[in-house]
Amino acid sequence: MSQINLDDLTLGQLKQIQALGGNVTECKPGLASSMIGKFVIVRSRNEGVNAGFLVAADESGCVLKNAKRLYRPISKNRSLSWYEGVAVSGLGTKSMVSGEVEEKVIIEDYSLTICTETAKESIMGFKANETTY
Repeated sequence: MSQINLDDLTLGQLKQIQALGGNVTECKPGLASSMIGKFVIVRSRNEGVNAGFLVAADESGCVLKNAKRLYRPISKNRSLSWYEGVAVSGLGTKSMVSGEVEEKVIIEDYSLTICTETAKESIMGFKANETTY
């Protein structure tokens, strides 16, 4: 029987294992591994600013559970700036966010910012903005 190198598994293979009853929330050891399970804001080049629970992360990208895109992240505390301020005090009334998706994979360079409990409650409770065409 050959051994499987877990680092070589694709995201699809990990999802198949998870569907069998395993809880795949591990990631390669690194800076982001200590953030697994925490509510974070993720900023990336093409995917913009998103928030959710970090499920997995490595040098190629990250996976968020219960994710929302923050189209216009305005901090509730106006003396704090942009998404870092949102991570501390939550969303201000003029912010714009998407609806929640069960899972989002961001495959590119990214940064992570851990949110306070206040910010998590604000972001998760914020009503999605309607789009009119």
